Amino acid sequence: MVIEASGIMPDVEVGPDNTYLIDNKTFVSKDEVYGGYKCADRGMLLPIISEYTWSIEVRGFLYLVGLLYCFLGVAIIADIFMGAIEKITSKTRKVYLTSEKEEEPEVIEVRIWSDAVANLTLMALGSSAPEILLAIIEVIANRFEAGALGPGTIVGSAAFNLFVISAVCVVSIPNGESRRIKDIKVFAVTAVFSIVAYLWLVIILKAITPDEVTVWEAAVTLLMFPLLVLLAWLAEKNFCGVPNKTDTSKQIELGNFQPDTVNHNSSSCCGRVLKVCGLESDADKFIRDRQYFRDGRLDRDGLVAFIKEVKNYPGLTDEDAAVLAASKLVESQSHSRMWYRVGAVRNMTGGRKTQPQLSTKLKQQSKDRMKTLIMLEDGTNQVYNAINEHPEAPNLGEVPQVKPHQNAIIDFHAGSCAVMEDIGKFKVALCRSGRLDNRVSVRVETIDGTATEEQDYVPINEVITFDPEETEKLVEVEIINDNQWEPDEEFFLKISLLMNSEEREGVQLGRISIMEITILNDDEPGVVMFQKRGFLVKESIGNAVIPVVRKNGADGEITVKWRTIDKTALNGRDFTGGEGVLTFKHTEIEQSIEIPIIDDMTPEKDEHFEIELLDPTGGAKIGQINRTAVTITNDDDFNNVLNNMMKMTNANIHAMQVHHETYVSQIKDALNVNGGDIENATAGDYVLHFLTFGWKIVFSLVPPPSLLGGWLCFFISLACIGVLTAIIGDLASIFGCLVNLDDAITAITFVALGTSLPDTFASRAAAMQEKYADNAVGNVTGSNSVNVFLGLGLPWLIASIYHAAKGSKFIVQAGSLGFSVGLFSGLSIVTIALLMARRIFGVFGKAELGGPTGAKIFSGIFMIMLWFIYVLLSAFQVTGYFSF
Repeated sequence: MVIEASGIMPDVEVGPDNTYLIDNKTFVSKDEVYGGYKCADRGMLLPIISEYTWSIEVRGFLYLVGLLYCFLGVAIIADIFMGAIEKITSKTRKVYLTSEKEEEPEVIEVRIWSDAVANLTLMALGSSAPEILLAIIEVIANRFEAGALGPGTIVGSAAFNLFVISAVCVVSIPNGESRRIKDIKVFAVTAVFSIVAYLWLVIILKAITPDEVTVWEAAVTLLMFPLLVLLAWLAEKNFCGVPNKTDTSKQIELGNFQPDTVNHNSSSCCGRVLKVCGLESDADKFIRDRQYFRDGRLDRDGLVAFIKEVKNYPGLTDEDAAVLAASKLVESQSHSRMWYRVGAVRNMTGGRKTQPQLSTKLKQQSKDRMKTLIMLEDGTNQVYNAINEHPEAPNLGEVPQVKPHQNAIIDFHAGSCAVMEDIGKFKVALCRSGRLDNRVSVRVETIDGTATEEQDYVPINEVITFDPEETEKLVEVEIINDNQWEPDEEFFLKISLLMNSEEREGVQLGRISIMEITILNDDEPGVVMFQKRGFLVKESIGNAVIPVVRKNGADGEITVKWRTIDKTALNGRDFTGGEGVLTFKHTEIEQSIEIPIIDDMTPEKDEHFEIELLDPTGGAKIGQINRTAVTITNDDDFNNVLNNMMKMTNANIHAMQVHHETYVSQIKDALNVNGGDIENATAGDYVLHFLTFGWKIVFSLVPPPSLLGGWLCFFISLACIGVLTAIIGDLASIFGCLVNLDDAITAITFVALGTSLPDTFASRAAAMQEKYADNAVGNVTGSNSVNVFLGLGLPWLIASIYHAAKGSKFIVQAGSLGFSVGLFSGLSIVTIALLMARRIFGVFGKAELGGPTGAKIFSGIFMIMLWFIYVLLSAFQVTGYFSF
């Protein structure tokens, strides 16, 4: 009798002597049920077609290819899952700080989620979800009986993470550099728990109740997870009383804080200032003193300082400088392990990169013009790696000077405007000045801000041509009215030169090549006021540009008068003042007053004058800041930067965020190689995009993280990972059976490697780019602990409760699992001891990663050998070479 079966049949139960009970009536042998076909009983969902008559070689090859392809699918859906986690954990609260300036208090945003809690809960779940779900699905599919694939994958993945990933990170650090774990107390907690977790498995499987797991044992295993999170949080909050060393990266993010003002409740030397302890490098000091980008965000003053510090050379456009500034800002921020994992997955699948990509032109120019040393004010040579930290970054300088007699100058009439959401279509003016006798063309396109194309406005990407003597062109912009209330949103219009070198001749972008368009729900004429209470300019600046903004409405044309008031700086001697009128056309929300500054080349103290707004017309009112002070200084380190540089930089940064805000952007990224950045796509990106195109299209239909705070995307992505993990479990089990590999061996080799490769690339990138080793190896022990507590504790608790209710025992054979766990526990102690020895002893560079070349190569080879020992001995034990 042959009963064709696909997966587990609902009316079939396993009987004595490997027979099957059909409909509670007849015992038949396994061969009779499956017709003698090899591995026909292994899958829960597979096979979906009757392929038993195919040759074993063909079936094995197809299952291997399917397994590898599904690993790519898991990586892609995990990318979306990580985006949801990033959205959830990015929730912030505002903190108000006193400001040194005479204005409103400074506001910074602080994340609500603790780093330790986020890493051990959502982020650990994000990176370990396939292993955890595989163990849960296997137990349920086996009718609440223990399997070998899920537990083997968890232990095998832990071994690969600790031995191989740590080895890769140790040897990947450039020669002469090292990385230390910063939150050593959190690492100590997770390291202890990672050893205790696996020793606990040995105890319950071999000592307390051999070959059985009871309800209380499974419950204790699961409850160790919240205990780990609690202790890690207490360690992060420094409840143990041991002072932390100051984190200079956090000081940079807090902007005005200096290293000695944020001591983390520490009175020790290291708690006050790194430089007091002698641990601060020149690069750290360089960045700390200048603090380009505050609060982890783009800051206008920081961008001014950044552009001031770099050197200029011919051929660099504003767009190039904005991309470089965005790249530097992304590099300067502190990133989570999740950010690096998403970046690794996108590199593996030809997706949109998480970091701004420098164009081929910039890369080539950087090779030709790279300079690593500069002469500072004190006359000493110091390494200029604070700006040129990126190996492909060019040296920039001031934006090239406008040449009105040689080129036609094209820019917008105003730097920003505001329109009502129900305006429909309106026109924006492009102005031409300078040379007028030639025919010139530029490209105008839109860039998303908080407003997004297709949802809030109709995108624009067109070429505008000025005929000779033509000084103005109008571009039609269309706003989409969705009849829903929403806060004010903005997007940008950008002017750029055409790619053809001939079409770029004789034309140049003006000062306002980026225009901000704000979509309003208000039709008031508005309030006119200065942007700030004070401005600082250097004497050689030429013209001081003082912005005047129009808020709380932008309906109709209004005017406002201004006048200068002499203080210590005098009109005619230090500046050319007087009075004038500013005109805001309908929808315009910003204009500028230009005051010529007289440079007499005579050293003198800082002087200042004031500008006052008065007599508005058109129904407008004067706002709170009706007067501003302009201070003229001889400080040559100060420099002005164009407004469009900041907006272009911000646009580049916005494009690099991990998650998508809309279905449109999510589907666009799925359809296009490198997320649509064709210019910087490589041949490898095209190949990987082709291989993963199907997965990308399917998973682009998952709701974007912008919905319901990321939780909808979180749960749907998790469900997708569960389905795909079930298929992977079937593929791995059937493939192992076809090639005569036990499930335990398949788990610690093929499955463990497939689920851990993205983490390998992510850890390597974090090791090379971060200042500290926390995101590279510091989270490995925590992830390994979570794998046991959730990946084994949860399914074992479910199964043990099920058996307890039936009056039976939940049998978990210690055999190969107990040996594998015990072997890994011993080798993990050796590995963690090696990492701690590297941190303590000078021969290793006193750091977990990097250090002297010989020592780091030795460490890497030693840890790789530990992994090979683990795999070989585990395989020998499974195949019966020795018993345990």
